Amino acid sequence: GSSDSEDEARPSAAAAAAAQKREERLRKFRELHMKRNEARKLNHQEVVEEDKRLKLPANWEAKKARLEWELKVEEKKKECAARGEDYERVKLLEISAEDAERWERKKKRKNPDLGFSDYAAAQLRQYQRLTRQIKPDLEQYERLKEQYGEALYPTSDSLLHGTHVPSKEGVDRMVADLEKQIEKREKYSRRRPYNDDADIDYINERNAKFNKKAERFYGKYTAEIKQNLERGTAV
Repeated sequence: GSSDSEDEARPSAAAAAAAQKREERLRKFRELHMKRNEARKLNHQEVVEEDKRLKLPANWEAKKARLEWELKVEEKKKECAARGEDYERVKLLEISAEDAERWERKKKRKNPDLGFSDYAAAQLRQYQRLTRQIKPDLEQYERLKEQYGEALYPTSDSLLHGTHVPSKEGVDRMVADLEKQIEKREKYSRRRPYNDDADIDYINERNAKFNKKAERFYGKYTAEIKQNLERGTAV
């Protein structure tokens, strides 16, 4: 009787173990299925986001950062106004010495001196420099506007010659600026010394400058030809 009960217990234990293994496999299969669906959903979201980014303008990131910065500035201004503080003063107090120095270097790089390219560029640079240092007298402007009214703004029919008399301060400012320009011009446009021992291979000043440029660029290629011509051995 005991052997019969043992024989019946073995198949039931084997069936339970098989059922447990089957349940374990089904559980892993369901986990893998859920992970696959989650990965598919995430991939779809990434594709949608990438498509949105590609459709945005090229400078969208810069514009977004600029708008966020402007919103922060507006919030900071409102906070300062609520506390009765001056925003510009608070902003300067928060700037470190390193940031101030870096911004100053960046400001200088915005208008670098690239040297002489042509007279039009040099004239434009001079004009920009002169206009930057102009400090208009708004009080004088208001007085002139009250005095002359519409005549202060000339038209094509206005007679301008002899109608304006500059102030002494304006004349002094112009003279000081002209003297500064002359001093700077003399510093950078000095006349080169004349060498009496140098070969005379030019017919005028302009031809001499051209020959110097040619010698600077092509002298190493034509040195042997020049020596042969001077010796009379050129073929």
